[in-house]
Amino acid sequence: MTIIPSNAVCPRCFSKNLYRFGKDKEGFQKYQCKRCKRQFAPDNPPSNSRARHQRKYPDCPICSKATFLHHDHTYYSNFRCCDKKCNHSFHVPKLIDVEPPSSELEPQSFSFKGMRHSLHTVLCALNYYFCGNSTTRKISHILYMVHQIKISHVTISKWIKRFAPVFKKIAADKLLGINLCDSDEWHFDETYIKISGKDYYLWLAIDSETRLVLDFHLSPNRDSSAAHSLLSNCRKKFGQPRSAIISDRYYAYQQPASLFFPQAKHVRVEDFGDVVNNNVIEAFNGQFKAWYKPKRGFNSYESANRLIATYIFFYNFIRPHLSLNGLTPAQVAGAKCSEREQLFWFLVA
Repeated sequence: MTIIPSNAVCPRCFSKNLYRFGKDKEGFQKYQCKRCKRQFAPDNPPSNSRARHQRKYPDCPICSKATFLHHDHTYYSNFRCCDKKCNHSFHVPKLIDVEPPSSELEPQSFSFKGMRHSLHTVLCALNYYFCGNSTTRKISHILYMVHQIKISHVTISKWIKRFAPVFKKIAADKLLGINLCDSDEWHFDETYIKISGKDYYLWLAIDSETRLVLDFHLSPNRDSSAAHSLLSNCRKKFGQPRSAIISDRYYAYQQPASLFFPQAKHVRVEDFGDVVNNNVIEAFNGQFKAWYKPKRGFNSYESANRLIATYIFFYNFIRPHLSLNGLTPAQVAGAKCSEREQLFWFLVA
């Protein structure tokens, strides 16, 4: 049922028996009296008023007529032309800061104080967990059978969460000087995971040439706000690709793609058999699901965010890729490491 405002009164017969009658040329709501058929717009100022020529919303870029607010999103507004013949729809970004993605972990202090086992044992356990697709209980069993080291699976779980900010800091320092603007395409996609029995969405960005995972964002919602956070942080850290950005046909990528990557073409993939496809990031999703499914979900949002950040670190820096001739994506991207650091990576791998 349409509710008519109480202050809307017919100026001819003073009747309140009205119904909505579209919008006028200035974009104000019109009403028509059911008794005398008079049409009027009570919110439209008089013709001799200066405010009459100041429209509430921006003009239509096609016909320059008035518009109305069609949808209001967090970071942009969707307007539509009042002229039904034009009916043009366009987006206007809001001048507000975009929230950073969940991958930007808060800095925390770290020390080896209180750790009874050597760094080599810790790195072996982490390597089994993130590269071997094993659970903490299986890792505890393997360490006892192979290395004769008795460690609880709870301790291994604490190591995984404790070292996440350290690996995040190392990755940020190594990726600071690389240049991915020469890459032709960046791929964006999202997949869902389970956290405490509820569906959450993992937004991912990957470079097609180096297979480097640029960034990720873990969100409870599948909307444009999450897409804005991911694409904004990718633009801030790596610039923009030379040719195009590729995504599926989900509408949430349209506005942030045109806003943060104006010089790159936005390709929306319809089918896996298209000439330009999103198979690169779909392959990564398959590897991630193979690692994620034995865990049977995550217990909390914070724990899931830390584990995903560490998994992406191992994917970018530790595990070699056959498609990259045995190199890691970070090495192909140009991340520089000293001889001592290379020995450290060899120890982890």
